[in-house]
Formats: sequence, C-alpha cells, structure tokens
Amino acid sequence: MEADSVSVWPRMEPFLLGALQVAPSSKLSLHYLRKMATYVRTRDGCFPTLSWPMWRHIACGKLQLPEDLAWLYFETFDLLVGLSPEERLERAECLSQCSSKSELDQQRNKLSVDTLQFLLFLYIQQLNRVSLRTSLIGEEWPSHRIRSASPSDREAKTSSQNKNWDDQAHLSFVQSHLAEMLELLVEPGQLSQSGQALRDCQISVEAVLSLDLLLEGSVSHGRAVQPVHRLLTKGPLQTPAGYSTLSRSFTLHKLLSCLQHSLTLNPFGITACLRSGKKLAWAQQVEGAMKRAKIARNTHMAPPGSKMVLMSQVFKQTLAKTSDKLTGANIKIHRCCDAFMYLLSPLRSVSVDKCRDSTVVLGPVETSVHIHSCQNVRVVCVAGRIAVGASSHCTIHVLTPTRPLLLPGNADITLGPFHTFYPYLEDHMASVGLAVVPNAWDRPLLLGTEGLGNPQLNTSSNPDPACYRLLPPSEFHALVVPFQMEGDTCEVPGGLPPQYQAALDEKQKRIQNWQKTVMEARLNKEQKRQFQELVEAKFHEWLLGTGNRQELDSLIPPMIASLKDSDGALSDTAPDNDSRHTRPGRGVGRSPMAC
Repeated sequence: MEADSVSVWPRMEPFLLGALQVAPSSKLSLHYLRKMATYVRTRDGCFPTLSWPMWRHIACGKLQLPEDLAWLYFETFDLLVGLSPEERLERAECLSQCSSKSELDQQRNKLSVDTLQFLLFLYIQQLNRVSLRTSLIGEEWPSHRIRSASPSDREAKTSSQNKNWDDQAHLSFVQSHLAEMLELLVEPGQLSQSGQALRDCQISVEAVLSLDLLLEGSVSHGRAVQPVHRLLTKGPLQTPAGYSTLSRSFTLHKLLSCLQHSLTLNPFGITACLRSGKKLAWAQQVEGAMKRAKIARNTHMAPPGSKMVLMSQVFKQTLAKTSDKLTGANIKIHRCCDAFMYLLSPLRSVSVDKCRDSTVVLGPVETSVHIHSCQNVRVVCVAGRIAVGASSHCTIHVLTPTRPLLLPGNADITLGPFHTFYPYLEDHMASVGLAVVPNAWDRPLLLGTEGLGNPQLNTSSNPDPACYRLLPPSEFHALVVPFQMEGDTCEVPGGLPPQYQAALDEKQKRIQNWQKTVMEARLNKEQKRQFQELVEAKFHEWLLGTGNRQELDSLIPPMIASLKDSDGALSDTAPDNDSRHTRPGRGVGRSPMAC
C-alpha cells in the first residue's frame, strides 16, 4: 500500500484541553524550552519521566515562574493524559487524608509525567499567542529585567481569539512548528551550539512515541485510527520517514518531510462535525423563540477523545438529556440566550462560549469546564477544573479538586458550592474519577497579566473585589433538578459546607413557622380561598419578574405524538432511543431556581 494513502492529523484534545486559553508566558518560548530539553537529559529525576520536584526546580529556579503557575501547567498536563478513573479516585482518597501543606507536598512529590510529552505540551501553549516570533538569542535563563509590554499590547493579547476549538488552527500550528517540536525530541549530542538539530541527526523510536500526544492517523479512509508511532514503524511510512529497524531510529529531516506530506485536517474535528455530523432537532419549538437552535454531533462515528456535540443558538428553551450519546463527549455550548440546559451524563469537557442569561447544569466533567465571553450565566457542575475568562455577572456552583482558574477580563464572578444532585450523579462521578474530596471551589487562582505573554498569578485572599466574590450564605438556595429519573443519589454528594447548610436550615425553619402561623390563624373557607389567590398572584409575579416562568413553562412536555423526533433529538424533555431519559417530575410546579 502506498504511503500517499496514509493520513496524519493533529489530535483535538491536546489543543482543546491542554492549551491554557490565555497567551503564554514568554518564559515558555522555544529558546528556553530548548535549554530545558538539554537540561532534563543530563539530570537525575528528569528523564524519561519528570518528577514534580524537578519540574518545580526548573520552573521556579531556572525559568523564574511562580510555583502556583508551575503547578498549574503540571496539573493541566496530568488532567489531559493522566490516570484511569480508578486511579484518580485512589489519589483523591490519599489527598483527602492530608491535614497540612507538608503532607500535601509529600503526595505531590510522588507525581511524575512523561518528560518529552510534557515538553511538547509546554510548546503548544504557544497556540493562543498573538505572535509566535521569539528571539533565538537570549540570556542563560530568564531574568527579572525583561521589559513589560505597553497597555495596548496587553489589550490586544487579552482580546485575541482563542483557538482551542479551531481544528484549522491546530493543523496550521503543527504544519508551521513541527520542525521545532521535533528538535525538542533530539538528544543534546546531535544539536548545534544554538540548540538547533543537525540535518543528518537521528531521532529514536522512544522519542517518536511522545508524538502520540499530538498526532494520530489512519492507513486509508475509513480504517481504524492509530497512534502516529505505529504508522511510522509498522506501516507504509517506514521508508519515507527514514526508519531503520537496525538502529530503531528515524532520520530527522526525512521524518519531518514525511509527516508534513501526510498532514491533513482532523476528520473528526469541528469542521467535519459542522459539515457532515449528525444534525439534531427537537419536536417542540417554544412560542416566541426567534431562532432555531442548531445542534450537531459526531458521537456516532468519532473515536474516544474526538467525540463532540455542538450546541448553538438555543433561545428561550429548556433542554434536558441523559444519554450515551453525550457520555465522554466534548461539548461546545455557543451563543445561547435565555436557555436552561440539563446535560446529565458523564462528559469529557465543556465549553460555554458567548452565552448570556442562561443556566447550564452538567453531569460530571472529567477534565475542564471553560466559560468564555459570557454574561449572566449560571453553571452548575462537578468538574476536574473550572476556568472562567472575559465573562461578567456569572455564577458558578462547582465541586472540583483543583482551584478554579480565573483568567483575564472577568468582572463580578460569583463562586458557590455545588448544590444539586440527580439520581445517577454519584455513579457518573465514579465513572470519570471525580470524588467529593478534595474540593477547592472557594480558593480561586487568578491568572492576570504583567506584560505581553507573561501571565502572573495573584493568590491573595481578595485581590480584586470587582473580579469575583464567594456567594454569601444569605443568598444561597439549593437547586432541584426537575426531572424524574432512576438511581441511588438522593442528596448533594459530600453535603454542603456548614455555613450554607445552616442558611438552608434557617430558611426551612422560617417556612415551617409560616405554615404554623397559617394553621393557627383558623381561617374560614372564604378566607382560605382569598389567601390562596393572593399567594398565587404574588408567586406568579415573582416568576415573571425573575424570568423563571419561562423555565417552568418549558418544562411542560409536548404532546405524546411529538415526544420522539426522527433522529433521536436532544429534545426539551423528550426521551430518545436510550434506556435512560429525563421526564418532568420533581420540582414541576415551582421554579428550580426558587427551591
């Protein structure tokens, strides 16, 4: 079979989940990564795996990054390529038993990552860089004397469009920078004094294995997806890639030429999903909706790690789903307005982009939930990480083992404890390796900027009151998922923080006192009727004033004849072909926001 039949493409997840959605530190430029690539091959504890203590030494002692930022990169990589769900639960158990910072540090010191893959991971942080031009000549290690950029430069950087979902950008990035990434994998003895690889140098099979992080492919259209090292060592690419079975290595310039010739757009990326993915629609169109929501998915054909569901322009509707179609998928919720969405399945990642005046309730998210350019959006989730950028007046109720990441451009962000449940929740959490402890929802990490490409962390207790606040217990209400489902979870996993539980108990006590007062009033039949009418009138005024009337009305199921649409739609409350589905139930007759 000819080599021309082989296609290689950038994997979606490293760029989607691995690249922080902010311009990277200039201290992760190619110049310093080349120095790091040489350094790690000559130090114990650095190669072939890089331990956390050694990365901390390099990042803080050599690159002069703050320790919290060094840990952020290390932790993000671990979320991307790390442990199985069972192993993550075991780690969570160990971390939950740490009672001091020293014990936590001891647990962290046991962690390590693949050195070469971590180098590639650090390099692709350049994806969201405004300009990839870096100086090839610099000091031995970075110094504090680096000049800060002007305010206009910082504004341009902050407003730059992130490319994490853009598979065209992924392909362009790899095509433009593959040579530099391969140079990071070459042994130091085959590099020139400037750190550049010599033309005839060799790259080992073990080094090429690290490319599996970024690249995959198939032998021909419709064949099974394979990691790139397998295509290079056992397929028709062996000869053009310069592979020698004797030395188990590749000639670098031939390998580069072969990969560049084989590179193509990801057939499971967002472009292909929009063009040929399965289109979804639902039967009921809410009266007054000005736009028809557009939903597409590739979950029927994509391999694990490439499954996606795209939801755009959901307007004044309530959507609910628990389905195998969502399980393990990367979800993009885009330009939705006045919507209520319940996606109650274990998910891989979620991006909420340019939405406003909406509520999103999610099943457990294995990696990250990213909220970007949103206004007045409420997100409720259990997630490996939550990140918020360029958003305002948003409320996030989250249970997460990592510190919430607040990126530049936020205003009036409210963080609250996770405060709901549905019957499958604990089973779904176990399936993605998320536990109730540790829970860092109330300890955000603020990633600001000090000059173009130099993110700085602000970890003080309340650095900018306009940026975020913790939800006051007096404003806290529980959220009821208003659907009947089967399952074992019957309370918020792990319970509520004591001050929030006390606030709920106090409100329940006031309700009981009110009920007691009404009973002791001994109203006659006519007085009870008048009183009931008054209470109902006030309740409906509250529903209209808060916008919850729209959510309540949209929970009413459509006619039985229209419950099932032709393609297994993600409908307002309609079941599809899956055995698990949601039906209006608990909470109907009162707004979940008021529960």
